Amino acid sequence: MFALGPVGTALSRGGALLLDQLYPPTCLACHQPVVEAHTLCARCFAQLRPISAPFCPVLGIPLGAALGPGVLSAEAIADPPPFGRARAALVYNEAARRIVSRLKYGDQPELARFCARLMAPAGRDLWGGDPVLVPVPLHFGRRIERRYNQSAELAQALGKALGLRVDAALARRVRRTRQQVGLSGDQRRRNVAGAFATHPDLLGRLAGRPVVLIDDVYTTGSTLRALTHQLRRGGVHQIDVMTFARVVIGLDLPI
Repeated sequence: MFALGPVGTALSRGGALLLDQLYPPTCLACHQPVVEAHTLCARCFAQLRPISAPFCPVLGIPLGAALGPGVLSAEAIADPPPFGRARAALVYNEAARRIVSRLKYGDQPELARFCARLMAPAGRDLWGGDPVLVPVPLHFGRRIERRYNQSAELAQALGKALGLRVDAALARRVRRTRQQVGLSGDQRRRNVAGAFATHPDLLGRLAGRPVVLIDDVYTTGSTLRALTHQLRRGGVHQIDVMTFARVVIGLDLPI
């Protein structure tokens, strides 16, 4: 790779300034003008609800008060997940929904870079051990329709920010499932049952490293649980989950 040099750098900056004049950067959520590209305006940013301690050490659900080390949420006790830990950057509210919707359906893969900037510090517990990031796969037909897999875009942006390897080939969706929107928890579980397969050289590609599954939103966890079960059948033992947002009962929106 060659260096641009002083003249090339100046021309590059000049070109960027010209583009900003012709196409001023806008807020990723509401499209109001902003100073810097790929950011939110102050109003939209203030509407985000970051998830911070205290939270359930297993499911990452925010808790109303610190209950002591190792105390789990009622959800984690009632229905323990097959993965180790789940973390999310934000509560899934209206502001987060707009971002996810535009990333997922609005042909705006560049939104993944903004999401990854919030996901990286929120998932700090998961990055030890040099894990491999594995995006939740889309069925081939749906990927053609959307043009890209939003989970893969998030994984690539996060991998670049953290210096971690991304392997989208470790899992694939072998059955085209219904959209999960509007389905009950039980319907979601049945919908994704048997939907995934893993790479035939799964363990060889991992070489003993843990896996962190990457997705946009954690709703009931049905998809992530199904994929975790499939990876465990293939011999993977350490699996965690990282999402941009998660539904929190009492604070959530329907998805």
